[in-house]
Amino acid sequence: MRHVREIRAETVSSSPGDKVAGMRYDEFSAAARSRREPPGLSPILRALWLDGSGDWDAAHQLADDIGGTDGARVHAYLHRKEGDLSNARYWYRQAGRAPFDGTLDDEWTALAREFLHDPA
Repeated sequence: MRHVREIRAETVSSSPGDKVAGMRYDEFSAAARSRREPPGLSPILRALWLDGSGDWDAAHQLADDIGGTDGARVHAYLHRKEGDLSNARYWYRQAGRAPFDGTLDDEWTALAREFLHDPA
């Protein structure tokens, strides 16, 4: 398993066009469940993959370094999952979004689909 310092050392810029070439949501979700990291993940997708594979701490460390509204959205989700709703609300505000109205699984799915550009 990779160490947090290795995760943080990578480039953490992301843009709306970040995408793993040809990867669909079902493949991404299966990779997270199997803990097999797909190559070439953008930082935002990597944070979601880390969380989906059971490493909330590493996901949060990476989310700390991702800027912009996309990073704030993932950060909000992570704090909501942690149960720190006050902090989650702060990050939703930073993202310019209302808190997600649905289950944590639904939010993870929505974020992954959006950043993969793979609508339901």
